[in-house]
Amino acid sequence: MENQYDGGQYPWVPDRGDGTYANPVLYADYSDPDVIREGDFYYLTASSFGQSPGLPVLRSADLVNWEIISYALSQPPGERYRQVQPGCGVWAPAIRHRDGKFWIFFPMPDEGIFVTTAERAEGPWCEPWLLQGGKGLIDPCPLWEEDGRAWLIFAYAGSRCGMKHKLHVRPMSPDGRSLTGPGQIVFDGTADHPTLEGPKFHKFGEYYYISAPAGGVPRGWQVILRSRNVYGPYEESRIVLEQNGSPVNGPHQGALVEDAAGDWWFLHFQEHQPYGRICHLQPVVWRDGWPMMGEERGPALSGKPVLTHKKPAGRSEILIPRTSDDFDGETLGLQWAFQGAAGRELYSLTERKGYLRLRAGHEGVSDLFTAPHVIVQKIPAPGFQVETEMDFHPGEDGLEAGLALLGLTSAALCVIRKGGVVSLGLRLDGELVMARELPASPLKLVLRFERGGFCQFGYREEGEIRWFGPTVQAREGKWIGARIGLYCSALGPLPLEGAADFSYFRFSPVSSDRI
Repeated sequence: MENQYDGGQYPWVPDRGDGTYANPVLYADYSDPDVIREGDFYYLTASSFGQSPGLPVLRSADLVNWEIISYALSQPPGERYRQVQPGCGVWAPAIRHRDGKFWIFFPMPDEGIFVTTAERAEGPWCEPWLLQGGKGLIDPCPLWEEDGRAWLIFAYAGSRCGMKHKLHVRPMSPDGRSLTGPGQIVFDGTADHPTLEGPKFHKFGEYYYISAPAGGVPRGWQVILRSRNVYGPYEESRIVLEQNGSPVNGPHQGALVEDAAGDWWFLHFQEHQPYGRICHLQPVVWRDGWPMMGEERGPALSGKPVLTHKKPAGRSEILIPRTSDDFDGETLGLQWAFQGAAGRELYSLTERKGYLRLRAGHEGVSDLFTAPHVIVQKIPAPGFQVETEMDFHPGEDGLEAGLALLGLTSAALCVIRKGGVVSLGLRLDGELVMARELPASPLKLVLRFERGGFCQFGYREEGEIRWFGPTVQAREGKWIGARIGLYCSALGPLPLEGAADFSYFRFSPVSSDRI
């Protein structure tokens, strides 16, 4: 089931149950979110970089309570993504609905701009096609007009092509299969809005509108542009949303969307390491033809991000994106992804009913951050505890399995066979720093994650948790937040026989005075 909330305590619930919500509405790393409303529901997609599957699709009835319903990509296009490619792969996508189909346009900054479609957001999604090849083309967003004309706006990644701060519009065939002309750069933010990127393209009435973040991810702001001509010149609005003394730094890339009652909202991300790019929801009011976001501070001032607010129109069922897993199905839960596509060949939910079996991977094991066979999920809350039960089946020396915390630095509580002896160990950045005789098997492994990413590993013995090793600091990855996950590795250049079986992976809250 996707709905894991049963009225009890949960690590993070944005719906306050009284008609209001608390930000963030997604305390998880859904970077570069885009949102549309179609019928009674809102649909969200986000960056997924090199992970497999990619392009998560979430659904909500009220922009506050979300569930994961599908992935638009089984894996990123290209053989290189069988392995871990930090910071590469699928960047900021755009989701739209037209001609009875859902469309996602997504960039891969080393390859180009791709498109995939589906009749239902739950899938299946078609194999993506390459709309435009080239390095440094990022953040595409389509716009179809009532007269049938179609356009694509995108930005540039300076790291790939040496150009940035600029937004480019090109004409597109209505079927999204080709760009039909060179178009032109419609806005250059070099002087006043550096690192202008992430554009979303709309037409309301006689005006074309572009919403885009500028100023960089950590301390940027939101800009709105408008013009009666698709190529401009574009009027530059005053900045419509920035930090303004709130705890919400950025605020960065997001989506304008209208609810069923005619009210407007802006869902955007905030970089909040080590959690990644978490998602906030801002109210929007239109003043003199401009959408003003967040808490209004005056007619000539930018908005301030809200921390709580009345919920948008929609049903009030409380939903939580899935995290815990008892591995009792025949398919992998949608909260999971592998760091590289090669990892998907090494798991089974059917070889032992009720267990996730991970066979030993041997690529990238010097540091788990580069290992494609680690199965991971996002950090889901400011603080929590997660526990898993593992049954280790080492066929020979050099096998290791355990519970991992991954980012630019990594840590893992592991069980390892070496010299015919099976031991419990702590691995930090690839180095085994401590080990002891293994307690009874199967073994219950625990990770406690406290506010700010201060973490400690432990194991459960006779019902009590025995903490193991020092406190470690979670760190973000390359453009992503920290991840937690499970793995089974062969510590050498060749495959080895052996596996680890996991019977559950369960989250619980930690006491509020600890987070």
